[in-house]
Amino acid sequence: MSDLTFSVVDVFAEKYAAAPQLTARLRIEETSGEVVHAMALRCQVRIEPQRRKYSTDEESGLLDMFGTRERWFDTLKPFMWMQCTAMVQGFTGITEVDLVMPCTYDFEVTWSKYLHALRDDSIPVVFLFSGTVFTRGITGFGVDQIPWDRESRYPIPVSVWQDMIDHYFPNTGWLRLSRDTMESLTHYKSVRGLTTYEAAVESLLAKTGLAS
Repeated sequence: MSDLTFSVVDVFAEKYAAAPQLTARLRIEETSGEVVHAMALRCQVRIEPQRRKYSTDEESGLLDMFGTRERWFDTLKPFMWMQCTAMVQGFTGITEVDLVMPCTYDFEVTWSKYLHALRDDSIPVVFLFSGTVFTRGITGFGVDQIPWDRESRYPIPVSVWQDMIDHYFPNTGWLRLSRDTMESLTHYKSVRGLTTYEAAVESLLAKTGLAS
């Protein structure tokens, strides 16, 4: 039976992908001497917010998720970022493979809110591995399952996330609205002769005194 260990050696932003994407470089080591013919790898990426400190500026951005700081002992709990998969080619001993991590800019997604609240330092992340390993068996191919306890922690620099977002969405944000709200905003924009939705939102903010 194969004996596998996993470690994350780097996480970087892909600059030429069709959509925002991080890539995790994984190092996989097989220590029993078994020849791995292929591996169908699955990975759950979880954020562990309790594993870092937060500045006053970051605290205000986390209020919607975790409440006030005195509640954090109960509310700062790990949550899932994403599920990823990768096919690993055959190897003996050690190999490295890229794990694609597609990202979104949707402010209503929990992990997106969290990442946008961070100013510096790192994102505390744990990679939880599972999947199927194909090896040479007695009568042909052998099939093993990756043990459930295989994991690797890696602090992703906040700057990596920020640089990726700035690359794909320079000086812009993304906001999802219901169809009814969108129709109302369109009507507001049209009757006031405004040329863009941004101008419509700025006009509404000006009426509240909150415009920058």
